[in-house]
Amino acid sequence: MSKATSPQSIRTDPPPRDPWLDCWLGLIGERAAGLPLLELGCGGGRDTAVLVAAGHSVVGLDLSPRAIANARARVPMAEFHCQDVRGAWPMPQAGAVIASLSLHYFPWSETEALVNRIADVLRPGGLLLCRLSSTNDRNFGARDHPRIDEHFYSVDGAPKRFFDRAAVDRLFASGWRLLGAEELTIDRYDLPKVVWQVVLEKS
Repeated sequence: MSKATSPQSIRTDPPPRDPWLDCWLGLIGERAAGLPLLELGCGGGRDTAVLVAAGHSVVGLDLSPRAIANARARVPMAEFHCQDVRGAWPMPQAGAVIASLSLHYFPWSETEALVNRIADVLRPGGLLLCRLSSTNDRNFGARDHPRIDEHFYSVDGAPKRFFDRAAVDRLFASGWRLLGAEELTIDRYDLPKVVWQVVLEKS
């Protein structure tokens, strides 16, 4: 497993538009207890770079070969796997799991199963930091699309789930202690995006 090295090894990028992890780095460092972090849906490694620069070993998963290639170029000292997040994970235990905008593509039963697997891989007291598309995320699919199920739509041919507070509470009702849940408008893409930012401790 790759280990984090000097922050100077990370490719220098412009300041991020969406520095959402910055305020959680202290808590992540405290709760990770030296264990690696698991990032589900790492994309091109934007958040991975922040975590590695903070001194963490990170294992990132993403379904897109292009995203994984970009992530490896951006953060060569992290470990990346091109795979569906529902597949087997390449680590027995994590100190924290990061899932930014990666858990809302599945039927409810599969989403619940993923959350249970996250709990299984976390150390006792470990953290889950996740962001989920909100039912108010109208710029990115929360309206005017074919309905698959409640708050679950086919958006440009791909399934996408949207969450209200009741769905957030239902998803994490068992095995978790909620540290914070907030609906936010973020500046990550060309248009404003509305998400639920949720921070939880494995209980």
